[in-house]
Amino acid sequence: MSVIAILGAGVMGETLLSGLLRAGRGPEQIVIAERREERGAELTERYGVAVMGNTEAAAAADTVALVVKPQDMAAVLAEIHDYVRPGALVISLAAGITTGFLETGLPAGTAVVRVMPNTPALVDEGISAISPGSTCDERHLLEAESLMRAVGQVIRVPEKQQDAVTAISGSGPAYLFFVVESMIEAGVHLGLPRTTATQLAVQTAYGSAKLLRDTAQHPTVLREQVTSPGGTTAAALRKLEAHSVRAAFLAALEAARDRSRELGS
Repeated sequence: MSVIAILGAGVMGETLLSGLLRAGRGPEQIVIAERREERGAELTERYGVAVMGNTEAAAAADTVALVVKPQDMAAVLAEIHDYVRPGALVISLAAGITTGFLETGLPAGTAVVRVMPNTPALVDEGISAISPGSTCDERHLLEAESLMRAVGQVIRVPEKQQDAVTAISGSGPAYLFFVVESMIEAGVHLGLPRTTATQLAVQTAYGSAKLLRDTAQHPTVLREQVTSPGGTTAAALRKLEAHSVRAAFLAALEAARDRSRELGS
């Protein structure tokens, strides 16, 4: 029986845990590493999984998922170095952490996969980009895909693209939430009750995303379908262009990419 250890029981760690259980993995196939006793007891009660320390979890697992903060990664790698099983697969979900950094901190020859997930994984609608390390083979990539597909879609990318992926999809939900938040506030300013403005903005965002995915139309085509010459949408878009919103998004994503690189260094 293959055992998966999840080191780090924050939001993403618990998301991966619950997704794997919903996807059919048994609680006996998953162990969680969590230092806080009350948090560990909560996870055991909620999911029926064993909770232990980092070294015990690493020693018990065929696949180790590192769901820790980038700044904590070096310490975690040093802690588990002597406990990772020969032949084990190590998967990192930490922004900016390179496969080279992981391989340096793990026993020689350990297969590693770098993953950039995002928070829609909470509702099984995430997307994860994965990149292999130097000793990772197809079997390891398939295992990583199987794990992350429990919480959404998975794509493979060259590692050199991971910082851009972080900027687009890793941080992306926050940009969309920011837009929806702004639409709600504008609705209130225009005289709508907040509950009405919220319902309108949220469903519009959800429906628009579903339309993009289900029709596979380019967003420009869909935008033009909504934009009648001289109409209300055209007036709104003209204001957005006047305020350089497109350029602001580019600058924002460049900043996110650069920060991902800094975290990795």
